[in-house]
Amino acid sequence: MTKVTISHAVTLPDPVKIARYLKAPELGPRILFFSGGTALRDLSRELVLYTHNSVHLITPFDSGGSSAKLRTTYNMLAVGDLRNRIMALADRTLQGNHEIYDLFAHRLPKDLSHEELLASLGAMIEGRDPLVASVPDPMRKIIRTHLKFFLQAMEGRDFDLRGASIGNLILAGGFFNYNRQIDPVIYLFSMLVKARGTVRPIINKDLTLVAEMADGTFLAGQHLLTGKEAGPITQPVKRVFLSESQQDTRPVEVEARRKVKDLIRSAELICYPMGSFYSSLAANLLPKGVGDAISKAQCPKVFVPNPAGDPEQFGLGLGESVRTLMSYLRASCVKPRPAETLLNFVMLDKKYPYQAPLGLKQIEAMGIGVIEVDLTSPENPPYFDERSVIENLLSMA
Repeated sequence: MTKVTISHAVTLPDPVKIARYLKAPELGPRILFFSGGTALRDLSRELVLYTHNSVHLITPFDSGGSSAKLRTTYNMLAVGDLRNRIMALADRTLQGNHEIYDLFAHRLPKDLSHEELLASLGAMIEGRDPLVASVPDPMRKIIRTHLKFFLQAMEGRDFDLRGASIGNLILAGGFFNYNRQIDPVIYLFSMLVKARGTVRPIINKDLTLVAEMADGTFLAGQHLLTGKEAGPITQPVKRVFLSESQQDTRPVEVEARRKVKDLIRSAELICYPMGSFYSSLAANLLPKGVGDAISKAQCPKVFVPNPAGDPEQFGLGLGESVRTLMSYLRASCVKPRPAETLLNFVMLDKKYPYQAPLGLKQIEAMGIGVIEVDLTSPENPPYFDERSVIENLLSMA
């Protein structure tokens, strides 16, 4: 068997390819995203119309909200973003999925006593709660069982149920039942809701994302970086790395699992998408071996920058953002890899100016092509139109 590399020109977007994908999404390309949070939620809902074979590698380092309570109490990875992506990819035509989505998105009230919240959780476990009762079997029985596993794990623990995400509690219950392994839980719920894609955490470990700032201070915890809970940062990020906990900020090195590397190597298109630059994108590239797997993937690698920037990119122009991305890609390689095997293109909307300085010549001098297409929504600038992003990306696969 002889392997050859063939280069060819493509049209963006390619109407013939797009029509083929829309007609048979089950045969669509394996496009892989490094992401986290909610930036790709709406895009993922549209993506299932084009392909059922997308791969979503998610950061498990969320340290805010309901995920933070679970992580602090049980020393587990964050499951909220995994839950969101599975439900975004769920088959919306499947009977019962709407009810499951409503249940997974439900949060317990913040103004009830602990005893009242326990009673609410008990009603769900017994199937008396309307949200649970509306879910058809066998999913209802599985949900009730997993909530029971979580209730058992609460014994002897001081867990605050106020504002808890029911979807997170269900996944956590499965995590405890499967000997603290998240992959079987993800597989089970992905099958039950017929998720049109693969969702995996980049690593299956309880670690903390730490940012060293320009003045040498440290922000330990993803929630301190995003600007959503602690206010936006007021100085540039010098670097991000992983540590054992928010209290112990010494850097630790972790290697990506073989199954994750296999998913990366088999991709037909790799996208570094819009979203939180450090806590979603760069955080996914911290485990060793990720860059090597990317380098070995025989497919285009495309960076789609945020059209309006994001709070984490304080002080970063577009050119510096690309340079920073390349530095994390290189650092995640066990051995040096050619730059052209890690990032090929930056896809921009030709109507939007992006963050200055643009540094387009700087980008091209790195051997990275700049592609200018229509990506933003005419009705809601400067935000992206999900279908435009999808159709331009998939035309490159």
